[in-house]
Amino acid sequence: MTLFERIAAGEIPADLVRNDAEVLALRDLNPQAPVHILVIPQRVIPRLGAARESDCELLGRLLLAAREIAKEQGLDQTGYRLVINHGPQAGESVPHLHIHLLGGRPLDWPPG
Repeated sequence: MTLFERIAAGEIPADLVRNDAEVLALRDLNPQAPVHILVIPQRVIPRLGAARESDCELLGRLLLAAREIAKEQGLDQTGYRLVINHGPQAGESVPHLHIHLLGGRPLDWPPG
């Protein structure tokens, strides 16, 4: 089981923002911004490159969930960033697709 599956199963405590049939969202333990939330599909897709055509609807739901959570966090007016890491050199540390929702401060470009 991935770390995120264990969190969803209640084996590991987390600061959950959302937990429904398709999406798990939680606050990152090592936040890189005042708001740093991970938006995760309940079904394991190891990374974006492993997604299939049949995952299209779920991928769309993840983006819409990220948008809804950003609004709930008050970021819809000031702005936010969504990041998906793919592979170790991109910073992927858990082999379970997830979106980083970052906001609450100015975010520089390019990211470091």
